[in-house]
Amino acid sequence: MVILGTSPPTLPPMIALPNALTIMRILLVPVFAIAFVMPGEAWRIVAFLIFVVASLSDWLDGFAARKLKAGSDFGRMLDPIADKVLVAVALMMLVAEGDIRQFYLTTGLHSLLRLVPALIILSREILVSGLREFLAGTRVSVPVTAIAKLKTAVQMVAIGAMILTPLADTFFPGLPADSYDAIAYVLLWVAAALTLYTGVIYFKNGLTHIRPGVAPVEDQA
Repeated sequence: MVILGTSPPTLPPMIALPNALTIMRILLVPVFAIAFVMPGEAWRIVAFLIFVVASLSDWLDGFAARKLKAGSDFGRMLDPIADKVLVAVALMMLVAEGDIRQFYLTTGLHSLLRLVPALIILSREILVSGLREFLAGTRVSVPVTAIAKLKTAVQMVAIGAMILTPLADTFFPGLPADSYDAIAYVLLWVAAALTLYTGVIYFKNGLTHIRPGVAPVEDQA
């Protein structure tokens, strides 16, 4: 019952719908990892579907925050963390599938072609995270650009395609497995290129906010 003259109760910012979707994305990450390592095609499909749901929740929480005007500092802090955890775990699982200890032309090359873009993507995310932390101290925010949104979309599509690589013959019977592999690898490298490009842009923008002078000495843990 709502008393006249009072506003209806609202959800606390931390459990508003956008933040609930972000938290769900984080909770889905270990579920995805478990499904990914389980044997059998059915589990691989489950892992793919979990990744798709988690990826879509990234768009949904932003959409909900805008439509419901439910943006919060908690959500702005947690959302990029959830994205990075999802992408990092998915890339590590994909790289771990191959054998990178020995360079075989059959498996080692495939692992290397996954490892290099994965390292590029993860290194960029670490760089941007450090940059955002620095800029937060100067009360400067770097807006998300259209190319950064494209980067995220290509990343998710590329990783999803890589997850389904072992099932290419099942889902795409008219497409040779080698052709599907090539498309998936190209998408992953395109994602890495976009990731590197946006990282350079973020870094250049961040440099414009660095004031010359002697920085205070901090203890290094």
